[in-house]
Amino acid sequence: MSPKVLVCVVGARPNFMKMAPIIRQLQAVKHLITPYLVHTGQHYDQAMKDTFFQQLGIPEPDKDLGVGSGSHAVQTANVMLRFEPVLDEAKPFAVLVVGDVNSTIACGLVAVKKNIPLIHVEAGLRSYDRLMPEEINRILTDQLSDLLFTTERAAADNLIKEGISEQRICFTGNVMIDTLLANCRQASPFLETLQRYGSKQVVVEKSYALLTLHRPSNVDDPETLTRLVRVLGDISEKLPVIFPVHPRTQQKIAEAGLLSVLPEQRVIMLPPVAYLEMLGLMQSARVVLTDSGGLQEETTALGVPCVTLRENTERPITIAEGTNTIVGTDPTKILQCVDDILHTGGKSGRVPEYWDGNAAGRIVDEIVRRYQLAG
Repeated sequence: MSPKVLVCVVGARPNFMKMAPIIRQLQAVKHLITPYLVHTGQHYDQAMKDTFFQQLGIPEPDKDLGVGSGSHAVQTANVMLRFEPVLDEAKPFAVLVVGDVNSTIACGLVAVKKNIPLIHVEAGLRSYDRLMPEEINRILTDQLSDLLFTTERAAADNLIKEGISEQRICFTGNVMIDTLLANCRQASPFLETLQRYGSKQVVVEKSYALLTLHRPSNVDDPETLTRLVRVLGDISEKLPVIFPVHPRTQQKIAEAGLLSVLPEQRVIMLPPVAYLEMLGLMQSARVVLTDSGGLQEETTALGVPCVTLRENTERPITIAEGTNTIVGTDPTKILQCVDDILHTGGKSGRVPEYWDGNAAGRIVDEIVRRYQLAG
């Protein structure tokens, strides 16, 4: 019996980290499954894409849709239009999507409209904030999916409450952590990263803060952005801050006239960095401040204190068991949390169940079993 085709979709940077271990595990059952990798190009930067694919060992995509940026509606519609012919050509037994970006829901909709089973990796995560576009993508993708893989046991409760059958849910752990654990030793030393981008500041290991900031709720509202940038300046008086800046965030900071608020010698602004560089920066940080979901998980796995600059999280296990604390955008709460970490070391936490580097293996085993691919 010839192997059956599984279409695997990536669209944005976090998707690459989630898909890499799955593609690697599929190679072990290539007599049963042929992965057909589609890159939608939702977040497209040729140099960054090449770096990610190379660093994570992901093969070149079989199809690159080249969708690019746009409003949520435009981007989702373009992905759908360009993805449908791919399914006609590939004729897969299922489509596998990861995460919660626009490409996830767009490709999921096309698949189910064509009666092709949909598999969702990282299902059941909920922030209960429907103002987040990702929350809408998560809810709808889960409703469409034939098979739902969860990263934490509580995610199944969310899905069952929404009417999804327990038989469709499988707890396998976190593929993002598979990638992290596989690459810790290859991570770029933080000093090499600073030198690569021409930084002259003297920074000591475990004596700096790492910041990422990209969510529209934080960077699009001038009042919120001003609060965050000013408190960043205050934090930089306590310890240096390394800030890889998303291009859109940099544009918003400049438009708000806030660049002068950031002391150049204490806030080290870098362009977006590749995965192994970010991993090295995280490993050596004293504290990470972020509005990213993925970094909440990665800091928990690394045992690095995390301060989340949001009012909620779809990853509550990072708070209950990990190193994460939610502070919102209140400068007083942010400073109090950072001070506590500097004085006490912050939450130590523990690594959650099945965040052990073997999630992708469990996913592929279940796909083979569920779709009776082994005969």
